[in-house]
Amino acid sequence: MKKIYASIITIGDELLIGQVIDTNSSWIAQALNQAGILVKNRVAVGDNREDIWQALDDAISKTDLVLITGGLGPTADDITKPLLCDYFGGKMVMDQATLDHVTLIFERILKRPMIERNRLQAQVPDVCTVLKNEKGTAPGMLFTKQDTKIIAMPGVPHEMKWIMRNHVLPNIPHWYQTGFIEHRTLLTAGIGESFLAEKIKDFELALPPHIKLAYLPNYGMVRLRLSAWGMALEPLNETLDNLFNQLKNNVLDYLVTDKDDPMEVVVGQLLTNRQQTVATAESCTGGYIAHLLSKHAGSSVFFKGSIIAYANIIKEQLLNVPHETLMTVGAVSQDTVTQMVQAVLTTMNTDYAIAVSGIMGPGGATDEKAVGLVWIAVASKDRCIVKDFQFRFDRDRNIELTAINALNLLRGLIVDNS
Repeated sequence: MKKIYASIITIGDELLIGQVIDTNSSWIAQALNQAGILVKNRVAVGDNREDIWQALDDAISKTDLVLITGGLGPTADDITKPLLCDYFGGKMVMDQATLDHVTLIFERILKRPMIERNRLQAQVPDVCTVLKNEKGTAPGMLFTKQDTKIIAMPGVPHEMKWIMRNHVLPNIPHWYQTGFIEHRTLLTAGIGESFLAEKIKDFELALPPHIKLAYLPNYGMVRLRLSAWGMALEPLNETLDNLFNQLKNNVLDYLVTDKDDPMEVVVGQLLTNRQQTVATAESCTGGYIAHLLSKHAGSSVFFKGSIIAYANIIKEQLLNVPHETLMTVGAVSQDTVTQMVQAVLTTMNTDYAIAVSGIMGPGGATDEKAVGLVWIAVASKDRCIVKDFQFRFDRDRNIELTAINALNLLRGLIVDNS
């Protein structure tokens, strides 16, 4: 049984100049993966007829399914629909069901007059199957060429997702025999990608052809993902589980979690399972660690709060850092974060606390302290761990690295206390 491949084409000048981040193709790729379809390529093209035409030619020649988003709106730069009409050799006709839907939106919901530009949203090529868009005015369209199905959808994310969920994903089993795609992911910390690859090279070389290992480094951590494709789910999962257990044993000393979870979720689950709590005292991260800890549902069970002590006066008044300490060794020092973490632990009355202070850049460096220097402290009521880091990136990434490393230090402390 052959594998089914898809191409994703996102259209819009705004994507190419970075004004809008393409989240559509990421969501579509995940949805297709769960449906057993392998994504062969993803391409973003501008509002240019020749470029879109060429992208269609390439995608149709290589894949079984092509998914397009963008360019279906009512303005002059929305050229996808007339191009598709020409590409597939059709003519534009008014789709009455779509016109009724658009009219309903303007007259009863928006309570605004419908101008001709909006009425033309209901025109479609006569060679397509119309996919009703309950969330907007631009319908989706299904075409077929050379046994490849081509589906055009609006670029508005919630409209695209509605069409995918209601018209595309439910029909995939009727269109194709897709097989199954399964993944297993773990997260490691404390070892670089190249050293990790060397450590598991024998395991990797012994993998069967239908199972691949991917390295996904990020923020000082490395995720390892095993991916497999097959037509029978049960034996596929059995093989994958056995190999995943081998992989875990090979990296046990560096294993953070055997799930595809971010660090803050791992820490949150540890605290929740132990019915324990945490608070933060943050200077250089400006509350970013608190944001990570509180962004997931259920975080109120383990996260009590944060003191964002960005200015030295706040460190003194709220976290009891001695003025003399700030004047001698400075805010970015072992002494300062030690005092910060002990103070927030007591003030918030939590089981654990995190404190950070550093120089995120681009300014703020001194002869003794470079941009990227960060001190991190984590503490429980009977133990405190303080460590310095020297990050070397821009401000945003230094903040993210500080947060992830702080959470990982806390994770280690919680595990050690178990």
